[in-house]
Amino acid sequence: MTTTAAPSRAHRISTQLKKNRGRAAILASLAFIFLSGLFTMDAGDWMVTVLRGLAVGAITFLVASGLSLIFGLMDVLNLAHGELFMLGAYVGWTVYVRPDTFLDVLLPLAIIVAVFAASPLLGPLVARISVGHNARRVVAVALGVVGVLASAWAVGRFPLSIWNAEQFDQTPTANSLALQSGTQVVPDPAPWTGAPIVAIIALVVGVALVAFAIAVASARTADQRPMSVKRFAPALIAVGFAVLAYAFGDQLTEWMYGLSTTYRFFIALVVASLGGFGLGAGIETGLIRPLYERPLYQLMITLGLGFIIIELVRSVWGRPEFTMPKPALFDRAGDGCPGEGLGGFFSGCSTVKILDTRVRMYNEVFIILVGVVVLVIISLLIKRTRMGMIIRAGVQDREMVEALGVNVRQVFTLVFALGVGLAAFGGVIAGPALGLSPGMGSRVLLLALIAMAVGGLTSFPGAAAGAVLVGLMQQFVIKTGSTGIPLPWAEEAWKPSPALVPVSVILLMIVVLLVTPNGLLGKDE
Repeated sequence: MTTTAAPSRAHRISTQLKKNRGRAAILASLAFIFLSGLFTMDAGDWMVTVLRGLAVGAITFLVASGLSLIFGLMDVLNLAHGELFMLGAYVGWTVYVRPDTFLDVLLPLAIIVAVFAASPLLGPLVARISVGHNARRVVAVALGVVGVLASAWAVGRFPLSIWNAEQFDQTPTANSLALQSGTQVVPDPAPWTGAPIVAIIALVVGVALVAFAIAVASARTADQRPMSVKRFAPALIAVGFAVLAYAFGDQLTEWMYGLSTTYRFFIALVVASLGGFGLGAGIETGLIRPLYERPLYQLMITLGLGFIIIELVRSVWGRPEFTMPKPALFDRAGDGCPGEGLGGFFSGCSTVKILDTRVRMYNEVFIILVGVVVLVIISLLIKRTRMGMIIRAGVQDREMVEALGVNVRQVFTLVFALGVGLAAFGGVIAGPALGLSPGMGSRVLLLALIAMAVGGLTSFPGAAAGAVLVGLMQQFVIKTGSTGIPLPWAEEAWKPSPALVPVSVILLMIVVLLVTPNGLLGKDE
């Protein structure tokens, strides 16, 4: 009988070094680049550049993390993810700057959600339709057209207080300036067109017809599960919001306008994130789920969805870029500001002076803290919860998870909704720092895709590492474009051109993929 000696510790270390020598070389090179900035920049400039790089990385991570979860579990590359990030920013701006518009939209939206959430009640009616396949399609199309027309007519009769993108004093830009300067007033409430009860009933009937048409087209049979309160909790919650918006809309508007901008900002964060979560669930259920066996069609439909969202934003909020005011918590100036030293972080000032350099509390501190908190929460969700265990198992072997009796469809919907919710959350966080524009989503999506490739497409920690590296690389190239890099053989410092900023992160991705094709933290397929 022969025995095999266990490999020595030195041998194991040598094996690991050989296995990870590419990753180590890349990280060492990047560390050299970033640390060498200490010799070409002032300490204050270097610190601010690092903080800005980490802030860009945090925003990129909020998009890349959702993309990584979705792609890792579902093999779906959502090309509309950047536009959903942008839509979250615009929705957050609306709740934050124009809460009256948000409350006006809440009423019809809550009714629509309530009817669709209660659509399982239509199952017995669908089961009674015993016609051929072609006749079923005709019935579904006819009902759907009638339902859409009735819903559109009804929504047009609801009150809607909104800005006017064509008149400057009523544009989103003017609304933002009014909030920032403290001159914003509560707009007059918009009137109903006709009797409210007629519009509400017409909307309920119209949406019910659309839901019934969808059930008929998909040949949905009656659901045999018991009609419990838990099952229809979303419908009941939506009804509750509809009642609040209808009965207390004016009072809620006055209350929200009277709140501090800090509270309004965090309300906007919650609303946009929940809205993104719900929209993500709807997109997965209605658009992605029928195309799981057609990955090319998934790419096409998400790409088309992105263009639709861009045009929707342009038609509602206008084409010009505008700002999102910082909440009062991060916008204090005047006596005692900027804060001095480390204690200045608790002074309440919008900026803190460290190493003779001003650090913006929102842009360079708060955004980084948010990114770290989200990273910790999602990591705990993935590693410490049953749902996280299912997600990790699904990434490794989806068929095995299905064989264990797990409802993979529900997990897919949850993960897709979580990813979109993170993107919408990131959009609101980025709004005060980056401003709002219809092109903001495309720029962040490119950085997120590069971060995923650098860190590993299906690796959640890789998405975080790649986002940080991408943000740091971008900001150091921007900074060296103004300060220059002294070269021993040149009389003048070399200054990278602005065109090198987007090219630099792409070059980073190319180098990483050439050395480690699966990314820094990706696993071999």
